[in-house]
Amino acid sequence: MNATAADVRRRCIARTVRADVRALTRYEVPDAAGFIKLDAMENPYALPPALAQALGAALSRVAINRYPDADARAAKDALRETLSLPADAGILLGNGSDELIQIVTSTLARPDTGVLAPDPSFVMYRRNALMAQAPFEAVALRSDFALDIDAMLAAIERARPALVFLAYPNNPTGNLFDAQDVERIIRATPGMVAIDEAYYAFADASFLPRVLEFPNLIVIRTVSKIGMAGLRIGYAVAHPDWIGEFDKLRPPYNVGSLAQSALPLLLAHADVFAEQAQAIKAERARVADALATFGAGVFPTKTNFVLARMPGADAAFAALLAAKILVKNLHGSHPLLAHCLRITIGTRSENDALLDVLGRHLTQRA
Repeated sequence: MNATAADVRRRCIARTVRADVRALTRYEVPDAAGFIKLDAMENPYALPPALAQALGAALSRVAINRYPDADARAAKDALRETLSLPADAGILLGNGSDELIQIVTSTLARPDTGVLAPDPSFVMYRRNALMAQAPFEAVALRSDFALDIDAMLAAIERARPALVFLAYPNNPTGNLFDAQDVERIIRATPGMVAIDEAYYAFADASFLPRVLEFPNLIVIRTVSKIGMAGLRIGYAVAHPDWIGEFDKLRPPYNVGSLAQSALPLLLAHADVFAEQAQAIKAERARVADALATFGAGVFPTKTNFVLARMPGADAAFAALLAAKILVKNLHGSHPLLAHCLRITIGTRSENDALLDVLGRHLTQRA
């Protein structure tokens, strides 16, 4: 019998695609059309009309027929000025912090010395280690989601990792690790420590001002959580010697002209995003208090989301879906996250809709 095109294609895939990649499932992003979207840690607030109009005018002047500035100089200058980056530090821009995580991992990790991170944490640390064909060591957090510092230090001594990732604050748990524990990890690690500060705007804590204090530290951030997720701009800050090595793996023109043009204009209005962050933090406290009143266990958070443990998390998730509200169901993803939902903080009306559904659901189960 002649082989069909599908048979030939399947055999070709089996021969050529790495087995570990074939075993993966893709990172799923659910279709949120028509939903109240509380699953992706986005800022729920639109730009003020005057700022949106100014942005539109600026973008209309971008020469999209030309490649962007390969060094993204204006965007870097705006970040340095707005965020008061250490003057002697180097900076690298990426297509979101995801690309920077991939670049750092690809530069450092190899089959004989890999990546180490607490667990549970951001899933892309593990996936990027796999892509680099490097070992990944997960060190379980304590039941309260704090670092098990003794276990971390023992694992570092045993594995001698090329790279340690620490999300500060942590995703999906929301908590901020003890700064002294983080310092101990930096000093004990023979390779580099990457501190992922995606949620810095909500944390009131950062290692960015100290990035040059340690010889093996890089801080990775994104502007996604503060209200610019559509720009897909991440930035990494470290000593210029480190940035020079990572820059070798950065694809040319990896940040587009529209994003490069938008960022300086938006950062010039940093007060708008700071006010929105304060509103999110106030709503975060209100949502957490209400969930606790309904009987959910709410964990401390320094992010723009809350992690809540509740009886019948699957049923609660289904009830929210039926009401066209999308959150992240973490039940079954990790033993420490049993019966947990991760809920991004939305606008007041969006949060009210969420609390109405969960209040009725949890009251009925009580």
